[in-house]
Amino acid sequence: MYDTASRLEGQVSATDIKIAARDVQVFYGDNHAIKDVSVDIQDKTVTAFIGPSGCGKSTFLRCLNRMNDTIDIARIEGEILIDGEDIYDKRVDPVQLRAKVGMVFQKPNPFPKSIFDNVAYGPKIHGLSKTRADLDDIVERALRRAALWDEVKDRLTAPGTGLSGGQQQRLCIARAVATEPEVLLMDEPCSALDPIATGQVEELIDELRQDYSVVIVTHSMQQAARVSQKTAFFHLGSLVEYDTTDKIFTNPQDSRTESYITGRIG
Repeated sequence: MYDTASRLEGQVSATDIKIAARDVQVFYGDNHAIKDVSVDIQDKTVTAFIGPSGCGKSTFLRCLNRMNDTIDIARIEGEILIDGEDIYDKRVDPVQLRAKVGMVFQKPNPFPKSIFDNVAYGPKIHGLSKTRADLDDIVERALRRAALWDEVKDRLTAPGTGLSGGQQQRLCIARAVATEPEVLLMDEPCSALDPIATGQVEELIDELRQDYSVVIVTHSMQQAARVSQKTAFFHLGSLVEYDTTDKIFTNPQDSRTESYITGRIG
């Protein structure tokens, strides 16, 4: 089994670790989808999960904000800590957890509401604003963080679904950051976008790591190389290798990683 803790010993201080996963297993009924995954994810860093389709990278990502709870046949074992707190503890409210751990999905999925209401939805249900002025400030701040404010500030009452694909995805990012999360999960956020919109979202991801721990699942090795500082390679439900992105792409330690990077598997 890959031993992340020993690999990173002496390189990363405990205070830099935002998410610590130990011996995580995921079962869908009888299917053992994730096997013995242990990994430390740093704060203020973009971490990319790469690997062939069906290798478990999105399944593991969904463990980090308990999205797998919504699947009846899913069972999760092991331990996942965020800031030292076990997120699967019975006392942890998954709704509150998902305010702290935001998520952006593969396809842009704005609500059928106005641009303003898309961003305001989370802060409203989590009680983050006391007045309309508070809410206005939160919405503007989130849209600025998502590099969308200047494009939509004069049409906040227009439907979010009327935006272009790239704008819709940035709106979904604004919606995710509006609740002031500490971790931002992105599941192939650019796969439905054209190259220009992809470039805009990638620039945004680089900016967001100043404030968040960002974890991105991507099928594009080039994207992982461009946006991430750390990369984890998954294969057949196991974490094969985890290191700095530069090392994974130029000097991988495992032959399976090298085979994937060079296109021999995948």
